[in-house]
Amino acid sequence: MARRILWASLALTPVAVLGRFVFDFGDTALFVIAALALVPLAWVIGESTEHAAEHTGAGVGGFLNASFGNAPELIIALFAVANGLPDVVRGSLTGSVVSNILLVLGAAMVAGGDGPVDARSLRWQLFTVIGAVGVIAIPSALSWGSSGESHSFYLLSLPVAVVLLVAYLVVTVRNLRIHRATERVEPSSSAWSLTRSLAVLSVATVATALVSEVLVHSLDHFGKTVGLNEFFIAAVIVAIVGNAAEHGGAVVIAHRGNTTLATEIAVTSSMQVAVFVTPAVCLLSWLAGQGLPLTFRVIEVVTMAAAAAFAAWVVWDGRSRRWEGFVLIGVYGLTVVAYYFA
Repeated sequence: MARRILWASLALTPVAVLGRFVFDFGDTALFVIAALALVPLAWVIGESTEHAAEHTGAGVGGFLNASFGNAPELIIALFAVANGLPDVVRGSLTGSVVSNILLVLGAAMVAGGDGPVDARSLRWQLFTVIGAVGVIAIPSALSWGSSGESHSFYLLSLPVAVVLLVAYLVVTVRNLRIHRATERVEPSSSAWSLTRSLAVLSVATVATALVSEVLVHSLDHFGKTVGLNEFFIAAVIVAIVGNAAEHGGAVVIAHRGNTTLATEIAVTSSMQVAVFVTPAVCLLSWLAGQGLPLTFRVIEVVTMAAAAAFAAWVVWDGRSRRWEGFVLIGVYGLTVVAYYFA
């Protein structure tokens, strides 16, 4: 019954898109419809990723889920840059890194309970996030106490972005080689073909991008209605919405007992945002009309590094435990409070 409801809920996707571009629905209605539409899309992405992982293994499956799930976020960020919202973009990137490491990883552990995780892969990626934050801290620290939007800070950010992208390629290739050497996969008879899995992933990703744009478009009105500031909306609401696919997919997969794939999705997504999406937005931002300097605020730099370090400590022993998931979610709750008062 639940699967039928989820399949039927996919009808909300065209309703949200048509309501935004054709029928001019009110912003509050658009926000609610788009948020609900992301739930079945997240389920479809999780479903197709799990079938793809039957052929590729958990490591590559997590990489595919993170890649397809982060594509809408990259698109949304470029739209926000074009609309002159650099603080919203940086806030959403920060919130994405933190929410994936704490909220999504924690929720996956709670849903999956006691189970194995690939500690070596997760530690490697979490240390990469810490290294990326350290590199980003260079232009960020220089901008503290002055305007971080000047062209000189953008020029300083360009070599930082290149270094991050090179690091992303090195880490990704190494990680995939580790999984290829250690994982032996044999797809079950009920698994979709790899071609079908990737096709469904692609279609769901495009739909997620469209619905996410609709929801982000209505977020400003929603924030004003409920009295939330711009940074909180970006770091919490936009970040969670932009990563709804990974959030839902990881939890669904963990609930089915595949804690290895679920935790891989959460951490790989965070690593991709820090080392790929962030520098890619910086380098491509000039196409949107203005360059985006990598000048993050103190609270953004600190929370990203602290979240990665804390998650590394949790997964160090190679096991997922439900109580550890609750701790991660609790730490995320404290971070949200800090963002609110920031």
